[in-house]
Amino acid sequence: MKISGRAQRIEPFYVMEVAKAASALAQQVAQTDSPMVFLNIGEPDFTAPPLVQEAAARAIRDGRTQYTAATGLPALRERISDWYTQRFGVAVPASRIVVTAGASAALQLACLALIEAGDEVLMPDPSYPCNRQFVSAADGRPVLIATTAAERFQLSADKVADRWGDTTRGVLLASPSNPTGTSIHPDELRRIHQTVSQRGGITLVDEIYLGLSFDEQFGQTALAIDDQIISINSFSKYFNMTGWRLGWLVVPEKLVPVMERLAQNLFICPSTLAQHAALACFEQASLAEYERRRTEFKARRDYFIPALQALGLQVPVMPDGAFYAWADCREACQKLQVKDSWALAFEVLQRAHVAVTPGRDFGTADTANFIRFSTANSMAQLQTAIARLQALLA
Repeated sequence: MKISGRAQRIEPFYVMEVAKAASALAQQVAQTDSPMVFLNIGEPDFTAPPLVQEAAARAIRDGRTQYTAATGLPALRERISDWYTQRFGVAVPASRIVVTAGASAALQLACLALIEAGDEVLMPDPSYPCNRQFVSAADGRPVLIATTAAERFQLSADKVADRWGDTTRGVLLASPSNPTGTSIHPDELRRIHQTVSQRGGITLVDEIYLGLSFDEQFGQTALAIDDQIISINSFSKYFNMTGWRLGWLVVPEKLVPVMERLAQNLFICPSTLAQHAALACFEQASLAEYERRRTEFKARRDYFIPALQALGLQVPVMPDGAFYAWADCREACQKLQVKDSWALAFEVLQRAHVAVTPGRDFGTADTANFIRFSTANSMAQLQTAIARLQALLA
């Protein structure tokens, strides 16, 4: 059977390869005094709060499980619009909001609508690997541009201008970013968008961790710049609904019919059950719980990163959002006499029973020297992980 060139261009998702190894070992050590600690997957340990779960049960009981409009429930689009006003002070009309089957579907719709075969899309290196695969799946070409700690591991307007070519279509950014947890300064983001707009390009910004911002100067939506920016968001991270597969994107008004047409054919509609449940995310009790959890995520960051630094796992830029630590592991590799972060990840897995993510998924610019830790786990689990890493590296 002949496999399409498109499918062959999609690279393996190495995070999941490590996860499979960790799961297999976890079964072997589950009943020992050293069960596996998972710091490899970016999934909150919190689940949907009570009102959301109750709304889902109520929707099932009432039989509200049939198709919705391809763009989502009108009431949910209105709730998201209100959230932008209340949380960020930005007016985003519900008519520009398209509810999707997770942020993944949002990215796929955006790429299919805007990228032609051979178009280049500029992205920072390091960045989330699946984002570049969406570009490849639309027959575009993701172009990774090396970034530095001084740049917060984000693109700059100067680098965008320098790399822009005849086939460049636009930029795909993430703020806050996976794997670094760092955001683009709003002033720099404005300059990037201006640079892109002057060249007739598109600015796509992955904002799925925006709700988990810890620093007011960075915790602003790109939608505040103008109505031409395309923002991708999700109910997975801040709203703790990972397996519900629900997200949204905000697009210029003229693109809404295009997104609707694509969504009708590709997905019919997002999960009806998840949409009815998500309406309860915006109740005051739910929002208060989400803010309590955001405070907890910040406390975990504030404990874990200094503890890593003390072990020689230096984090060059303090994350201002999300739940990741992007740590330079060269000193640890030297101590354990392993070549790079890939080998180190398996060494830590086997000897300390701590699952972490090596940098190879996230790009090629020095990523072999970095490990990503997820701090989405409980404080107790983070403390256990630090104790085991300390014993291993002593």
